[in-house]
Amino acid sequence: MPERVEASATFGSGIMTAEIQLFRLEPGLRFEHEGALASTLRAWNESALDLPAGATHYVYAHRGGATLECSQGRFVLEQGMYAAAVGAARVEGPGSGMVVSRNGHLAMFLLGGPIEVEGRLRYIDGCTDSLLLPPTRLGDPCLNHLHIPAGTRQSRHTHPSVRIGMVTRGRGRCVTPGGEQPLEPGVGFSIPPDGLHCFHTDAEALDVVVYHPDSDTGPSDEDHPMLNRTILETRQRT
Repeated sequence: MPERVEASATFGSGIMTAEIQLFRLEPGLRFEHEGALASTLRAWNESALDLPAGATHYVYAHRGGATLECSQGRFVLEQGMYAAAVGAARVEGPGSGMVVSRNGHLAMFLLGGPIEVEGRLRYIDGCTDSLLLPPTRLGDPCLNHLHIPAGTRQSRHTHPSVRIGMVTRGRGRCVTPGGEQPLEPGVGFSIPPDGLHCFHTDAEALDVVVYHPDSDTGPSDEDHPMLNRTILETRQRT
């Protein structure tokens, strides 16, 4: 059966299905992605959002003015800023944005932004990408900024794990075997594992911020900058 692009009719609680889901950042939005990489999507829009303990929360501020309060302190999130908040936290408006929580995972607190005009790394079909919140260890979650230039027709592709993101700037289309759905600022999406899709743009470029629940790059006990740049003295035997 072909994939179908579906725009959510309601913004309450739900389970992410095998279809590509589109949604808007409305108070009360909540989707659960279950399994080994269990992640929860929430949103705020001129409202307060309480985030539970026992997770790392990957936060993106679509419109600024929001405040993030967590054990690491209290921080203003201007438009385009992002953070990894660890444990219980609270985000409150004015402003809007999304939070994807990796349940049972405790990373490190990070704060940055705003996102740049283009990405710093090469991606497929002339697109570029920046790693905003990198994995602490190999396999950990990450948050990316993907820039799709105007006039792009991405090659159809899949990902081995869920992708959860939102449009930050510009306009385009999400294309699947089941059809097309327009993308514009403030529209979010959830792409299930192995969901065949691509993004197309016309006169405008398209920028999206995307959460990955896992990664196949990052530091490990055998490969990290401190270890790799430590050269042990070799002593000659007498």
